[in-house]
Amino acid sequence: MSENNEKKPSFFSKLITENPVFGLYLGICSTLAISTSVNNAIGMGVGVIVVLVLSNVVISMIAKITPDDIHIPVYIVVIATLVTILEMFMHAYTPDLYTALGAFLSLIVVNCIILGRAEAFACNHSVGASALDGLQMGLAYTCSLLCMSLIRQIVGTGVLSLANPFTNAVIFSWRIIPESYTIPFMTGETGAFFTFACLAAAVAVYKESMAQKSAKKEVK
Repeated sequence: MSENNEKKPSFFSKLITENPVFGLYLGICSTLAISTSVNNAIGMGVGVIVVLVLSNVVISMIAKITPDDIHIPVYIVVIATLVTILEMFMHAYTPDLYTALGAFLSLIVVNCIILGRAEAFACNHSVGASALDGLQMGLAYTCSLLCMSLIRQIVGTGVLSLANPFTNAVIFSWRIIPESYTIPFMTGETGAFFTFACLAAAVAVYKESMAQKSAKKEVK
C-alpha cells in the first residue's frame, strides 16, 4: 500500500507533468494567441474550465447509452452547446472580454483538450471522477495561460494590470519594469513562440528529473 501511495503523483505534480499545453502540447493555438494579457488569460481559462467540467459530467452520464459509431459527433454537439451558452453569457455580461477573445472563444468547441478528455477519460469514468479531471485539466490550462501572459505582459510592456471583466474598471496597474527596458516583441507572435518554447523546455526538464528519481527508487 505504501509503495502505491508513493507512486501516485500529487495534484500539483500532475498540473505540471500532465499539463495539456506544455506537457501534452494540446490547445497551443489559443494559448499563443490569447496570452497577451492577464485579463484575456483569466477569461479564457475560466471559460475552458466551465466547458471542460460540464462536458465531462454530461458525457460521463450519457456514455453508456451513446452508440460507439456516433459517439464523437454526440460529444461535439454537447461541447458546442455548452460553448454557445458560454458565448451568450459573455456577450451579455462581459462584452469587452468577449470581443478580446474573438474567434478563439468559439474555437473552444474544437479545442483538443476538451474533446481529448471526453474521449480519453469522461466516457470511461464516473461523473465525480470526470468532473475532477475536467477541473484539473482546466486549471492546468489556465495556469499555462497565466504563466505565458504574465511573462509577455510584464516583459513586453513593463506593466502588470488587471481589469474587472464585468465593468472593465481597472482593479490595479503596476509598472514593474521601466519603459526603456521593456522588450516590445514579447507582445507579438515571436514573443508568444519564444515564451512557449522556454516554458515547454522547463516542463520537459522537470518531467525528466522526475522520471530519473522514479527510476532510482525502483533500482533501490
